[in-house]
Amino acid sequence: MQTITQKELTLVKPDDFHLHLRDGVALSSVVNYTAAQFSRAIVMPNLKPPVVNTEMALAYRERILRCVDEKYNFEPLMTLYLTDNTSVESIKTAAESNIIKALKYYPAGATTNSDQGVTDIKKTYAALEAMMGSGLPLLVHGEVTGDDVDVFDREAVFIDKVLTPLAKDFTELKIVFEHITTRAAVDFVMESNDKVAATITPQHILLNRNDLFKGGLQPHHYCLPILKAENDRQAVLTAATSGNPKFFLGTDSAPHARNTKETSCGCAGIYSAPNALEIYAEAFDSAGQLDKLEAFASHYGADYYDLPRNTEQMTLIKKEQAIPEFLPFGDEEIVPFRAGGTCSWQLKK
Repeated sequence: MQTITQKELTLVKPDDFHLHLRDGVALSSVVNYTAAQFSRAIVMPNLKPPVVNTEMALAYRERILRCVDEKYNFEPLMTLYLTDNTSVESIKTAAESNIIKALKYYPAGATTNSDQGVTDIKKTYAALEAMMGSGLPLLVHGEVTGDDVDVFDREAVFIDKVLTPLAKDFTELKIVFEHITTRAAVDFVMESNDKVAATITPQHILLNRNDLFKGGLQPHHYCLPILKAENDRQAVLTAATSGNPKFFLGTDSAPHARNTKETSCGCAGIYSAPNALEIYAEAFDSAGQLDKLEAFASHYGADYYDLPRNTEQMTLIKKEQAIPEFLPFGDEEIVPFRAGGTCSWQLKK
């Protein structure tokens, strides 16, 4: 149980229910930032090639664990990449493994390494039926990808054209609407049954689309789904701090080398892992809802995934810390969220 004073917050060590770790040297550069703050993390499967079966997921899990410093007790929770060809048999194998915790739905071309994503959700209905029967959640990147839809409207159009019909066709399917960014998404989750939940990132409660352009184009604020209007940001912040168990922590921390962000065609993704929990604490504190942070970060996601709540505790202190301009990323550099700035909270050593 959390304890709060003016200067300290002790809470159950949280989980990150949406995380990108990459692979190879990149993986070894980033995983321990997450392990230092989180007990578990739902790991995204959009590698090259994508993680499409249980065998690949088990091998990826072993690679992750080999990179985790022995001082951390960290468990990666694995997912599979849903495709047009995902079979019922592969769903059964995944469910029986007890290692696979969900499947991820990327509309083809929606974001990083999503080229092999789903082209038509109806092509996955047999797989979704099997998932519903086994209790495996569907994690949804909620955007349409057609050129006829404005990039700032992709989430709202996805709700109308894809997610609403999907939820009606599969009323018992657990659906996590990932990294929600709009008032429309908040409303959809609130109005849906208890099988529908959502993850919320630090960037979508702290930034709006103006932050993409302050002082010039800001490539390290570019993510997908893209930042939205201020009224949307406020709606998502209100949802995160509301104490509603449908909303829980998922950083969507997405590492990209600095030179792939600061280029003529930069990658989408914000790298928040090194200071994620402290940044959430700052946002909840600023909203006057610090007492809601533990449930959002440590309870609601675990409950939704039918996982035991963690018992290890950690303490944050209200003390300003500087965030580095960049961090090592294999042979490259990576720019963390709020690089060169500060955060008003930090982990107690």
